[in-house]
Amino acid sequence: MKILFILCFLFSAYAYSQDDILARDYYKNGDFEKALFEYKKLYAQSPSNINYIFQIVSSHQELEQYNEAQSFLLKLMERVNYPVFMVELGYNYQLKNDLENANINYNKALASIDENPINVSSIARSFQSHSLINEAIIAYEKAMKLKSDYNFNLQLAQLYGEQGNIEKMFISYVDFAESNPFSLPNIKRAISDFISENSENEHNIIFRKILLRKAQQEPNIIWNEFLSWLFIQQNDFKKAFAQEKAIFSRQPESLIRIEELADIAFSKNELETAKEIYTYITTNSQDLDVLLEAHHHLMQLEIKQSTEDNYNVIDAKYIELLNKFGTFSQTLKLQIAYAHFLAFNKSDPKKATSFLEKTLQLPLTELQQAEVKLELGDILVLQEKFNDALIYYTQIQRNVKNSTVSQEARYKVAKTSYYKGDFKWAESQLKVLKASTSQLIANDALDLKLLISDNKYEDSLQTALKRYAKADLLSFQNKNNEAIALLDTILNEHKTEPIIPQALFKQAQLFEEKAQFDKAEANYNAIITNYGEGILVDDTYFKLAELYENQLNQPEKAKALYEKIIFNHADSIYFVEARKRYRALRGDAIN
Repeated sequence: MKILFILCFLFSAYAYSQDDILARDYYKNGDFEKALFEYKKLYAQSPSNINYIFQIVSSHQELEQYNEAQSFLLKLMERVNYPVFMVELGYNYQLKNDLENANINYNKALASIDENPINVSSIARSFQSHSLINEAIIAYEKAMKLKSDYNFNLQLAQLYGEQGNIEKMFISYVDFAESNPFSLPNIKRAISDFISENSENEHNIIFRKILLRKAQQEPNIIWNEFLSWLFIQQNDFKKAFAQEKAIFSRQPESLIRIEELADIAFSKNELETAKEIYTYITTNSQDLDVLLEAHHHLMQLEIKQSTEDNYNVIDAKYIELLNKFGTFSQTLKLQIAYAHFLAFNKSDPKKATSFLEKTLQLPLTELQQAEVKLELGDILVLQEKFNDALIYYTQIQRNVKNSTVSQEARYKVAKTSYYKGDFKWAESQLKVLKASTSQLIANDALDLKLLISDNKYEDSLQTALKRYAKADLLSFQNKNNEAIALLDTILNEHKTEPIIPQALFKQAQLFEEKAQFDKAEANYNAIITNYGEGILVDDTYFKLAELYENQLNQPEKAKALYEKIIFNHADSIYFVEARKRYRALRGDAIN
């Protein structure tokens, strides 16, 4: 008997859920008469189900049966005292264009909050569901005045945003973050929709003033964090650094935020500011790893900003650092960087190789050994000792399988084979790397594979492709003038071959490195004019836009090119960044 009862209960529950699904499907498909019929059946079985009540009212309204909806709600309100029904009745009057009775019921719902503030959430949500933003705001504000422990700042911020009241929105967001510091990342994401990289943007100014006022009224580290974040969005890294120093002075446990700021400034090519921040880290950190990383970046900055005349000074600084901190596994990154400097900048690969061979004698992990061998392989490629380089790269693949370093080594095998003119073997390696877990390696592999596959059949001797590979090698060897000259040969002697746009693009990048921006511009424009349907066109638009924006001070031309990517190349890897840059140049808030 008990089993029979359970089976009957389960069957009825199943049938009940099926009716619910049927009603929802009818409603979703716009068949409101059938939906109303089904929901009325469900309501008869479960008269306290709020969802069925709302769906009956909504179905009546969709069928423009406003009197029936009104009658249903009034009978319901005689039985149940639930203020949300006042909102629903008011909205029904509004649909009938009876605004007087609509407002009477809205005000009754709001007045009920005075008697019982706990109802505010359901009342406000009901207002929101009917896009009655002002009334929802009044509900939340009223409840917060009545109960000091209520915090609806997050809901209010979102409503103010919908309303277009940006100042109140910002105030509510920061007030919520002040009482809920764990929410800071989410609040920043929400606010980022309303600010731009332009510090003179109206929204940026409003937000900055709010934070400064808050900081004056009641000092709190959260205002420094917000200000630092805002200045980073505006690429004003010096001001961000000032805020981060203020934070560190009050919480000196970690320099990680300042490290991250230095890295961002470096990546944005704000080299002087990055240098200042890394120097600050070297004088304030007690952590050896942090110190070494900062010194490493400072050396990279000095190399980037130096000419050959200063290389002996840099060499001496590397020796001084290695003497100070020692040559052991913890200084491995510094050791590899020094060897790279010797080989690629001072043109002393023999000394660099000898230095790294000593490094390999240290007690290193297999992964650390792989990093050293990767640099040794690069130095051998620099000397065009391709077969010796391939030995190192292959050892890495064998010793640290399935690692990023192993994938990088495979890519270098392909690149070295390509430099040698062994395009078939290079392609076979690149096919594997298209699925690399490292997106950067995967993208590079795909680009190189396309270059080879698009040009290897043009002539039986593959002359143009071999010349291009040689120019690529010269660029790797820091012989940019020779690379540019060889690319000129390709452009003059292989005018009808598909490698021309690639040669123009590569040459433009080399012109940029030499600060010959007018020549780079001419190359990019030649690609757009003559090869506008090719695979390089979105790359070209983006690089030329960056050139106009950052070097040639022609923001309108940059904006036009970013716009072309947005509207004509939605599948481009540059799409998101192009949209961001376009909006920043136009002075928009970044949505």
